This record gives sequence, C-alpha cells and structure tokens, in this order.
Amino acid sequence: MRRTVYNEDHEAFRETIRAFIEAEVVPRHEEWVAAGQAPRDFYYKLGELGIFGIEVPEEYGGAGEESFKFQAILSEETARAGVSLGGSGVHVALCLPYLKAYATEEQKKRWLPDFVSGRAMFAIAMTAPGTGSDLAGMKTTAKLSADGTHYVLNGAKTFITGGVHADRVIVCARTAPPKEDDRRFGISLLVVDTKSEGYAVGRKLDKLGLKTSDTAELSFTDVKVPVADLLGEENKGFAYLGQNLPQERLGIAVGAYAQAAAAVRFAQQYVQDRTVFGKPVAAFQNTKFELAACKAEVDAAEAVCDRALEAHGKGELTAAEAASAKLFCTEVASRVIDRCLQLHGGYGYMNEYPIARLYADNRVNRIYGGTSEVMKMIIAKSMGL
Repeated sequence: MRRTVYNEDHEAFRETIRAFIEAEVVPRHEEWVAAGQAPRDFYYKLGELGIFGIEVPEEYGGAGEESFKFQAILSEETARAGVSLGGSGVHVALCLPYLKAYATEEQKKRWLPDFVSGRAMFAIAMTAPGTGSDLAGMKTTAKLSADGTHYVLNGAKTFITGGVHADRVIVCARTAPPKEDDRRFGISLLVVDTKSEGYAVGRKLDKLGLKTSDTAELSFTDVKVPVADLLGEENKGFAYLGQNLPQERLGIAVGAYAQAAAAVRFAQQYVQDRTVFGKPVAAFQNTKFELAACKAEVDAAEAVCDRALEAHGKGELTAAEAASAKLFCTEVASRVIDRCLQLHGGYGYMNEYPIARLYADNRVNRIYGGTSEVMKMIIAKSMGL
C-alpha cells in the first residue's frame, strides 16, 4: 500500500539522509556506542547537511519549512539503518519549538544562526531528581538579583539528553512559589550558557539503551543568568511546556513505528539467511505467522502515525490524539521488537545484531515524553471519564 503522507520533496530528502547515514554514521557507529556518545564534531556535519535548519526561518539561516514530516523521515531512516544520531534529536525536536515560539527577535538573531550550524547545541532540562513526571514539584530555583539584571540559578536536573555536549540548556526553574490553587504557577524557562560559572555537568548516565546519546546530570550553584536570556514571560513556563507536548509525543510515536518496521526488516532478513534442521528458519510456519502478525501491527502503526502527521501539519492534532498515537505505537513497537528478537534465537541477545540494540533502545519510548499510564489518563480525560 503506497503511503500518501510524503511528497517528492520528502522522498528526495529521504534519499539524501539514507546516503549520509551510510557514509557518515554506519561506519563509525560502533565507536560511538563504545564511547557512550557521538563526537561533538559530528553535529557540525549535521549542520552542514542542513538537518538543524529545516524548520528555522530563512532570515536566521534555515530553510523555513513548517512541516514536521522531515523529522519523521529522519526517524524512519535512522531506525532503518539501526543507528542513532546522538543527542541531536533533542536539539531540533524538543528545543527548537520553544525558541521559535517564545524567543524575542533579539534572542533569535543571537541564537538561531549558531543553532542551525551546530556551533551551539541545545538541550532542555526539565526533570529534577526525585520528581519524575511531577514537573510542578521541581526544587530548582531562579531568584532575580537585587538590581534586576540577572537570575541566580540553583538546583539540579537529571536525565538530560544532550547534556554533555550542550552549549545552551533551556532550564525549567521556579522564579516564584506556587499558588494555593495553582501549583504549576511560578515556573520559568531560562536559556543557560553552559560556560557560566557554577554550571556543572555531573555523571554521564549509563543507560540501558540509546548508547550514543549523551545523557547527564546537571547542577547549578549560584549560576548568573542574564534577564535577557529569559525565554518567554516569567512564571508561564509550565504552560509553554504543555503546548509542545503533542509534537513531542508525535515524534516518539513515529520513532517507535520506525523501530518496529526496522525490526521486521531485520528479522525477515535473518530468518531467510539462517538455516536450522536443514532448511531456512523462514520456511517454518511459525516464522511466517509471527512475521505476518508483526507486519500487520506495523501497518496499523503506520496508519496511526500518518493520520497524526497529517493532523499536525494542519494544526489540528489535539493533546489526546497525540497521546493516543504515542500509546498505540510504542506498545506495538514493544510487542513487535520482542517477537522479532525471538525469531533470532540466541543471536537476538547479542549486541552485534541490530535487533538487540533496537530492543534496548525501544524500551524508553513508553517512559519519556509521558509514560503510557499518563497517556491513558489524558485519553480518558478527553472521553469525559
């Protein structure tokens, strides 16, 4: 069944990305996995290729595209090759929407050209130790100085992807205490220069999967942040974060679908090449039935993703629809990848096979961007329950 969600420009972009991954990523990916991060200079290559500037307005050095579909293709192609592009996904998919929506003209001129080139890599620091999904419970504070020229930032963040290489980090901090009837009030977004005195990168976290992305703990000790680096209005940060969540969850849904599709491709190739009891594993009825069932699930996830991509392109994707897409696609991917690993037998448990890494990488999809349980709460609320 031919997909209609992409046009000729999207497919030309796909060809470019596929060639780039084969030439620049696949040969070095094992080194990145061993190092626990992609090298910093790789992001300059992504900048040169134009990956970071696709959705950045032309006046700041970008291509001025509004479509999220190019990022979807990037997810599909990295999954297809069994690789990842380090922490660069956070730079574009999570940070750019906030800069486009809430940065002043002066801030955009100051930040976006270096964002596009890769000279300034961005990360976002939301999660505080011990709070998890309860963002309003954060303890990180930013107090305005007596002369009103800067904030004094104190606290800590964890699970910050891109945190090691980041040059700027969008930090969520309390600039005012919560109100009795609104504990979400008082959170602001500060774009912090990582070279600031008192800013420190702690442990680079040892994750189950996503080994090439640098995920770290951050700490702030009396970090001075100029008021010129406040993003948007003071105390409205929680609302800003909520407005980008549908796109973030759509991105996770697309990534999960792409991983499931890749798993079927890897398993299909493996069972045709592998021989047991004198014939290919693909010749057994169980193999055929398992892969057929997986293919049907992937087809369904593709349809869900494509519908959500079209709705997002029209500005019509609701929070509940994004939650539904994320819930469905991540649960499908979990089942499909597990079954495809099973078809590899013992070799599926070996990290030298892409299915093993896919299994580990996929698991976080049901956790970050809002857990599956949180997605169910959002969907239930939309149903009036």
